[in-house]
Amino acid sequence: MGLRDFFKPVPTWSADQVREFLKGQNPAEFNLVDVREPSEYEKEHLPGARHIPLAQLARRIRELDREKPTIAY
Repeated sequence: MGLRDFFKPVPTWSADQVREFLKGQNPAEFNLVDVREPSEYEKEHLPGARHIPLAQLARRIRELDREKPTIAY
């Protein structure tokens, strides 16, 4: 199982589109992943976001539920 099993190509969303999506969804129904560096995550992040730095994503991908949509930022 690789990264492509978790992420399917989708159009890029604007910040406003993501905000709108998050408003209408139960947080238990999607993966919200902050892939920024630890200092950026500690400074500020979206509520409920899981922190998986981009450099660690490939080895930690199994932490995500592949049946749920995933938003990474």
